[in-house]
Amino acid sequence: MSAPSDTDVLVRVEGLTRVFDLSKPWLNRVIEREPKRTLTAVDDVSFEIRKGETFALVGESGSGKSTIAKLIVNLLAPSGGRVLFDGDDMRKATSANARQMRSRFQMIFQDPFASLNPRWRVGDIIAEPIRAFDLASDKASAAKRVGELLETVGLAASDAAKFPHEFSGGQRQRVAIARALSAKPEFIVCDEPTSALDVSVQAQILNLMRDLQDEFGLTYLFISHDLSVVRHMATRIGVLYLGRLVEVSEGKALFQNPQHPYTSMLLDAVPDLDMTGRARTQVVGEIPNPIDPPSGCRFHPRCPLANARCMQDSPMLQPTAIGESACFAVEEGRREVPNTSTAGAK
Repeated sequence: MSAPSDTDVLVRVEGLTRVFDLSKPWLNRVIEREPKRTLTAVDDVSFEIRKGETFALVGESGSGKSTIAKLIVNLLAPSGGRVLFDGDDMRKATSANARQMRSRFQMIFQDPFASLNPRWRVGDIIAEPIRAFDLASDKASAAKRVGELLETVGLAASDAAKFPHEFSGGQRQRVAIARALSAKPEFIVCDEPTSALDVSVQAQILNLMRDLQDEFGLTYLFISHDLSVVRHMATRIGVLYLGRLVEVSEGKALFQNPQHPYTSMLLDAVPDLDMTGRARTQVVGEIPNPIDPPSGCRFHPRCPLANARCMQDSPMLQPTAIGESACFAVEEGRREVPNTSTAGAK
């Protein structure tokens, strides 16, 4: 697989790390003789998002997906690493450049009701980015643009006069999409955009997002724990486990030939609606406490292929037939469950 050129890459994440300090106040720690406690939510994550594609991040709850989303759009400051947007370091941009850069990316949140101001009319909510980035010459032009956006996402221009509580969940998410589009962005971070919606409404929103991507040439970072949704949307997929990226692959190839044992486990948890009859591995264990993660490969307590090396050393992403994978078993060609009492033990 050939590496993309710099002109093809819109977002480049390099060694992104975020550590949260969970310690008690200093005086409490002194009196109780407790050490500082930290949680590494994102640990040295690197990937690229090419122009016009949908790059999906998947993983169980607590894997760091939403934290990465907030780091990319600058809602959180990284503890290490950097995010390059079209070659520019977002943290080092000047005020003028940062404002221009900010108009080029937007975010769609998980809960459409919580992300919309309940005291504002929908027209004002959608018009806010238009005013903030001076994208309309006057109020009439802004109102016209709002009406066009509402119709683009399948609502009526007259809906601009309504409040968010007057809409259903799917309609509110359409409003959130219209607000994201109002800034004329190139890149949209979608943080579980359909998880709060009914299944039938999910399909409508996903189809809308794909149509908008084709119409406006958008690039998506799509975050989800639902692999059936990811399969419908993603061009490429990154699999996260406990803050680390364990596999990156083209979307179709990942579903047909997963390399990492954790990816296989996630796929085996998806109902086999096609009734292929293939052997499936039962999901075992739970994600460990991120405050005290396992040594070596963080997946080894749940991995049927783990051996002594997995318990001691931490694997790095290595090229595979379909992308990259951070797994000693894949690297060494071990695909059979080892017959030892220590395999998969912490």
